Amino acid sequence: MTSATPQAKNPDSFDLIVVGAGIVGLAHAYTAVQRGLKVCVIERDTAAIGASIRNFGFITITGQAPGDMWRRAMHARGVWNEVAPQAGIDVVHRNLWLAAYRPEAHDVLEAFMRTPMGKGCELLEAADAQARAPALSLADARSVLFSPHELRVESRTAIGLLTKWLAEAHGVTFRFGEAVHEVETPRVRTSRGTLHAERVVVCTNTDLHGLFADRIAAHELTLCRLQMLRVKPEAGFRLPGSVMMDLSLVRYEGYSTLPEAAALRARLQQEEAASLAHGIHLIVVQSADGSLVVGDSHHYADAPEPFAMEEVDQLILRHLRSTLNLEAAQITERWTGVYPSSKTTPCVIDAPDDATRLVLVTSGSGASTGFGIAHDVFNTW
Repeated sequence: MTSATPQAKNPDSFDLIVVGAGIVGLAHAYTAVQRGLKVCVIERDTAAIGASIRNFGFITITGQAPGDMWRRAMHARGVWNEVAPQAGIDVVHRNLWLAAYRPEAHDVLEAFMRTPMGKGCELLEAADAQARAPALSLADARSVLFSPHELRVESRTAIGLLTKWLAEAHGVTFRFGEAVHEVETPRVRTSRGTLHAERVVVCTNTDLHGLFADRIAAHELTLCRLQMLRVKPEAGFRLPGSVMMDLSLVRYEGYSTLPEAAALRARLQQEEAASLAHGIHLIVVQSADGSLVVGDSHHYADAPEPFAMEEVDQLILRHLRSTLNLEAAQITERWTGVYPSSKTTPCVIDAPDDATRLVLVTSGSGASTGFGIAHDVFNTW
């Protein structure tokens, strides 16, 4: 992509228009301004209220699909580390602790450590991990994978702070509460008028039937609904980082595609059939106020119902109690989130024409990989 051009003096004309102010759209805006471009971001809602603020804020590196997604996550981690302090975003905690309770889970972790993605990680004996992470319940654990790569921000506030910083420090124009009806680059027609840009990136997340619906349909996407909880533990309870356990090893492709995962999956089908049926795998992160964000489940449909299931929450809480040394756990919030999902690819990058890109993260990993995806988009455009 070329640098900014003199035509930019027109207030309705830009080098790049981004449709969607979630994390994927913001990542493209950030990458564009780093290249000296004049950028406008258009968002149909008056604030970002979708998947970008309903997730863990967990920048997940370890366990990403090998290849491009892992590489993109590593790149995104570097951007978050650089941008967070400038934008006033707190990195609430770092590191990942993944406890393996079954021997088959330990075998998966051993196999993972032999891959290039295991570099920098440690596979600890349970006793050693317990000494370093007393908040974990490891009496029955076989081993614990420790990763130093992960970090966690508070997604509910981080998206707003990133938006504010991009506007104030980098001159990005934000137009909230404005629907985009048509993109025919260089023309973008909205509910408020017509804008122009040399190039356009469309990052509309769950809106599969609006802009470029025919091209989106070709990717056979569906929607995934997840359930999450906020839990208040006893005073003084502190996690050493983000926490996961056996169930994650059959969900995250960095583990689940390893040959050793087949035996673990077979055992979990016998012992945790209900959890697998609901797509549950435990993630626990901690907020600055001490509360825990806990999840999650995965249910797929073209139009997911907005109703959460108590059975799913109770399964998640059972895994929480068996993984952490919690004396008390009071639920203070419950919510659902929705994101687009694909059976074949973790990310859709489509080119309706030479000047337009359609970018959808289809694996729920926008916070973890968005900056890396944007980097790739601009490098090949």
